[in-house]
Amino acid sequence: MAEPGPFRSPASAVQLSGRLLCWCLAAGMASAAMDAALAPQARWWGTMWPLPWWLACAAVLAWSVLRAREKADRPPPQDSVRSDWERAA
Repeated sequence: MAEPGPFRSPASAVQLSGRLLCWCLAAGMASAAMDAALAPQARWWGTMWPLPWWLACAAVLAWSVLRAREKADRPPPQDSVRSDWERAA
């Protein structure tokens, strides 16, 4: 059996969208810090530095929809009381 590569990971869509969200937030913070500390004067910088923040917004929406679908599809555990499952959710 072949080893899973970076694009054949067993990670779910929820995990991948969560990772994308984390990377977008990190890139957004780095670009905001660069904008504040270095104040680049390049013409394209004014349109490019907010891009990771817009991607983070899209990733939040994608993650929340995928996570809600994942939670809705998962049946409650068989060995616990229904009220415990509802309280945890």
